[in-house]
Amino acid sequence: MSRMAFIAPERWLPRSMASRLYLIIFIGLMLAQGLSFAVMFYERYESATATMFDTVEHEAGTSVAMLDRLPAAERAGALGLLQRDNYRFLLGHGQPGTPLTNERSWQLVHRIEKEVGPDYRVQADAMSTHAGAYQVHFTLHDGSPLTMEVTPRGIPPIAQWLPIVLVLQLCLLLICTWLAVRLAARPLAQLAHAAESMTPTADGPRLSEAGPIEVAQAAIAFNTMQERIARHLKERLHILASISHDLQTPITRMRLRAESLEEGEERQKILNDLHEMEHLVREGVAYARSAHGGAETPVRMDVKAFVESLVFDYQDMGKPVTLEESIGGAAMVRPQALRRVLGNLIDNAIKYGGSAEVSAWRNEEGAMCLAVCDRGPGIPEDQLEQVLQPFYRLEGSRSRDTGGAGLGLAIAVQLARAIGGGLQLSNREDGGLAAVITLP
Repeated sequence: MSRMAFIAPERWLPRSMASRLYLIIFIGLMLAQGLSFAVMFYERYESATATMFDTVEHEAGTSVAMLDRLPAAERAGALGLLQRDNYRFLLGHGQPGTPLTNERSWQLVHRIEKEVGPDYRVQADAMSTHAGAYQVHFTLHDGSPLTMEVTPRGIPPIAQWLPIVLVLQLCLLLICTWLAVRLAARPLAQLAHAAESMTPTADGPRLSEAGPIEVAQAAIAFNTMQERIARHLKERLHILASISHDLQTPITRMRLRAESLEEGEERQKILNDLHEMEHLVREGVAYARSAHGGAETPVRMDVKAFVESLVFDYQDMGKPVTLEESIGGAAMVRPQALRRVLGNLIDNAIKYGGSAEVSAWRNEEGAMCLAVCDRGPGIPEDQLEQVLQPFYRLEGSRSRDTGGAGLGLAIAVQLARAIGGGLQLSNREDGGLAAVITLP
């Protein structure tokens, strides 16, 4: 149950951390602002009510005392001077009423009674003709009845402009929050982008080491890590390239010695083994060099002309390569590295599928996509990722007997990554394999 309660909020929370911070802070600000407004409203209402009670209490006491001292003939003329927005005085017993039950009204009546004293025999009742209105009855010293009609009105506890100020204050807080969250989330986005752009040659974007201490420390640690990984990969690739290169000399001597032997089955077996070793050495050197494909300077060129040139070169050599689809316009690419990637994929398609189909298009994000498809047996779904690893070979058609060393696709993947792209394999619905290169 606790695990479900912990996972449940993920269903309605936004995916990005910045959006979650915006939402949490916005809800917190709204609750805090609402609570502050409610407390202020209640306090102002109580303060306004107390002030009103004090004012009515003193004015009522003064008015009753003044009318009591005036001659009976002059009292009617003074009633207009004593009238207020929420009460007025009448000579006489007033209207028939009902017992007063409102607690706040009783509070005011008791305060008036305390103010004028017991000599005026204060009584009160509710008026049946006006909802919420009530009467306070007095008896003057000469025995004349006096009635005070009270008509309560809503008291605005706050000024009309105050809600506008509160809304503006909330907007200002939200803007400041947005800026704060953006400043906090931007280093994470930059860190993710730098991590995705890491390459074996360490030419990926370095994080800026300026800013707050925490951000600067994280940037320094990431840049250091990137340099260590790049140095480690370079050392491995350098070792592979050195071994592969140094093996060429003894292999050449062994080939010369083997060719000097008499014709026979053993001589041919030795030459075949040496040929396989040479092929493996060449692919090892090519794999080590492929990590530096990103060092080539990008140039602007016509994509359609580039693809057509590559396809026509294969067709001139009598290879079954066709151009299915292409796009016009120019793009910034690294032509030599891209040609090597497409060449490896086309060679694999011809070797294992009998033919190659080349196409180019732009996806919905505007990225350029190049695909090499074949009509071969394809690759099992659970091994589509594994075949991209160095020296991994499938059983059957893709074995050493066909000359494969398991580096063709690995070289293509590493070259694609070195030039800022990616390579993805997928089986075609009508049979065959599709290798798609995506370039920014």
